[in-house]
Amino acid sequence: MIEAHAPAPPGAPTPWGGPPGGPEAPARLPVRPGTARFLVLAGVFVCAACGLVYELELVALASSLMGDSVTEASVVLSVMVFAMGIGSLAAKRLCGHAAAGFGAVEAVLALIGGCSPMVLYAVFAWTGDWGGLWAGGPRVVLVAFSLACGVLIGAEVPLLMELIQRIRRQDAGGAVADLFAADYVGALVGGLAFPFLLLPLLGQLTGALLTGTVNVVVGGALVLGLFHRDLSRRDRRLLTAAGAAVLAVLATAAVLADDFERAARHAVYGEDVRVALRTGVHEVVLTGGADGRSFGLFLDGRLRVSGRDEQRYHEALIHPAMTGPHARVLVLGGGDGLATREVLRHPGVGRVDVVELDAGLARLARRDPALSARNGHALDDRRVRVLTADAFGWLRGAPPAGYDVVVSDLPDPGITASTKLYSQEFYGLARRVLAPGGRLVVHAGPVSTRPRAFWTVEATLRAAGLRTAPYRTGGRHAGFPAGPDRTASRAPRDWGFVLAARTDPALRLAPGGPRPRTLTDASLAADARAASRTRVPDLPPSTLVHPRYTH
Repeated sequence: MIEAHAPAPPGAPTPWGGPPGGPEAPARLPVRPGTARFLVLAGVFVCAACGLVYELELVALASSLMGDSVTEASVVLSVMVFAMGIGSLAAKRLCGHAAAGFGAVEAVLALIGGCSPMVLYAVFAWTGDWGGLWAGGPRVVLVAFSLACGVLIGAEVPLLMELIQRIRRQDAGGAVADLFAADYVGALVGGLAFPFLLLPLLGQLTGALLTGTVNVVVGGALVLGLFHRDLSRRDRRLLTAAGAAVLAVLATAAVLADDFERAARHAVYGEDVRVALRTGVHEVVLTGGADGRSFGLFLDGRLRVSGRDEQRYHEALIHPAMTGPHARVLVLGGGDGLATREVLRHPGVGRVDVVELDAGLARLARRDPALSARNGHALDDRRVRVLTADAFGWLRGAPPAGYDVVVSDLPDPGITASTKLYSQEFYGLARRVLAPGGRLVVHAGPVSTRPRAFWTVEATLRAAGLRTAPYRTGGRHAGFPAGPDRTASRAPRDWGFVLAARTDPALRLAPGGPRPRTLTDASLAADARAASRTRVPDLPPSTLVHPRYTH
């Protein structure tokens, strides 16, 4: 890639400006310069891949534990990039001892980057509900890890540049081009390896620990194998001991990772954890449901269903929408089967299509004894068809005017992944599949704690050409948050809903329908008045290119 320089005349000064054989003379290498240079660039490739995996691990775990993925990704990436600049400046002091400095940086980076997801999870699990001054503690730890990893990653480039130049001096432009080419390709490989290999096969904790192991082994091998003649005996001993210590810590953590995860899960969800699995879409945790213990369904750390209040939620969601024709019903989301249970209570229902992204959740709703008993085995009813698909994409291909009732039983609008399912475009697609006289009901998040988001949903439905009847229902158990912010002290006390149709929808119960246990016409009217008192006027609709839900 780089042409060799002509040899200097005997006795001439070195290209570095020092005397021949002085401290800045080319490194004494055990292999030919071309091979050494290739090995350094290979090390750059591996270290870049590891560095990007550390970033993605922090983003993924922070989004899973703490909420809004856009916010967490912005915090991690911006802090890391800033810290990389600080690390590059700080590394200038180490360039005189580039080999020893690079070995030390890689050992520390492997330890911090490899262990950061485990430490962050521990802080969230055991201190996340402390509140008070420590209410933002997990985010403080996230920023600290982002800063530390960024400083160390930033220090790599100047030190590697010095090592490459120690092998064979070349023009700065060519050296930078080679170095960054290897760095960017390594980042590409790391970025692809994380979602397609590390995360599905090993999980976040073990994947990070394995990345740290690769990092310290490659960094140590590069320095101790290639540049060992540039190191003093003391430096070699210290780097060897540090690398061995880091490997021991990472190996011990990997062995204990499963036990740690179980303990942390119990700290978050309590001692009644009965099922915990990753479906490929969600981390699903089921608690209780036997021996009189309260049932709980958690998706990605958020409480989705509580046995103490789920009936209140699902009756309020379903029964007002079933006033009128309801032979053909579409449920968007609702893979737990609980909304379908309420739909099937109404006579005259001929077909229910459930569009659920997570096939694993729907399978659990059929097979888990506690959940299937709670949903009344609704998903096994001959009238019910479960379709595994993204609701937005499925609606785009759905035939028009195909349903009398459309139920949007989707996660909170403040969760970043859900914002497109609360957009004007999405509601336009839902309006298209409504038959004449059909009704759409939407779960719109809490009213009391996030009225702006609730009324943004209502404004977005109106922008899609629908008339609306907003309402709420109280009595929500406040033991664990379900929305984008996981801080238990901010857990909402109600749910908000919007009933919509092409004409003004009547907010009442079906005269000939089943009697809900927690809902009456009078309570519906009172809940509609309570919701109207929180109205935030003149809100713009949320769209795909301009989502407007914040928390």
